[in-house]
Amino acid sequence: MSDTTTRLPSEPAKAYRRSFAHRRRFALRPRRDPGRAPGGQATMWHCLHAEWIKIRTMRSTLYLLLGTLAFCIGLAALNGSSAGSEFADLSPADQATFDPLATSMRGYLLAQIALGLLGGLVITSEYGVRTIVSTLTSVPHRARVLASKAVVLAGLALPVGIVMSLAGFLVGQGTLSGAGAPHLALSDGVALRGIVGGGVYLALAGLFGLALGTVIRSTTATVTTLFGVMLIVQAFAPALPGGVGDWVLKYWPPIAGGQVVTSYRDPVLLSPWAGLGVMAGCVAALMAAAFVVFRKRDA
Repeated sequence: MSDTTTRLPSEPAKAYRRSFAHRRRFALRPRRDPGRAPGGQATMWHCLHAEWIKIRTMRSTLYLLLGTLAFCIGLAALNGSSAGSEFADLSPADQATFDPLATSMRGYLLAQIALGLLGGLVITSEYGVRTIVSTLTSVPHRARVLASKAVVLAGLALPVGIVMSLAGFLVGQGTLSGAGAPHLALSDGVALRGIVGGGVYLALAGLFGLALGTVIRSTTATVTTLFGVMLIVQAFAPALPGGVGDWVLKYWPPIAGGQVVTSYRDPVLLSPWAGLGVMAGCVAALMAAAFVVFRKRDA
């Protein structure tokens, strides 16, 4: 046979080439992640996992929550000691309106700012360092991004709020009991309402901060607005003239929602659960506005 004769490939060589071509086609073929939606988009589960990592790894999260818990415990001890020692000197009318639950849970006034700030940081921190661009590039479905932030924030704020309310209650009531003043037991229905309702209120405060941060997109402006809405208006409401002051004291969402951590029922104000409903409705409306703004506005 001549040297120029073309040699046919052997059967093993043909099989190897077919196998190599098959492996190459398989390697180039895009593999579908079972956790991804059709088209390769991130699912809600991916978004929730990513947002949990973000909020858990923010250094401010742990410091903020631990500092707020310490403040709630300290304020409950101080209030309980002060109110307990002064109870015997109160007039009969003041003793009749004494509120042991509110005395031990005054810390919610700062806790609502802290949880609102945490909610604002969930979104404003991304705008501040411009990681919001990569977030929206990875998940173009903007409603899914904001919804996952809200779910993760509420899932963290609710148990943390209950723990803060429980700690304040136990310390405050123990101090009142030691001073011989009226106090509540954990088994009392009004106590359980205050603890659970206080946790719900603080979770709503966190969502309120998230909605504000989404609309405003500035951490400083969000904090300023939180202080104005939740503290300044409440402090100056009694000084407002006539019917305006009465309306604010009854229907202003943070004031109405705060009735859930009181045991004395003022007939002029809303009932605890009705007041918490007003707060929830306000947060729902603001979150709806935040979804609209987040979807329409450029990153």
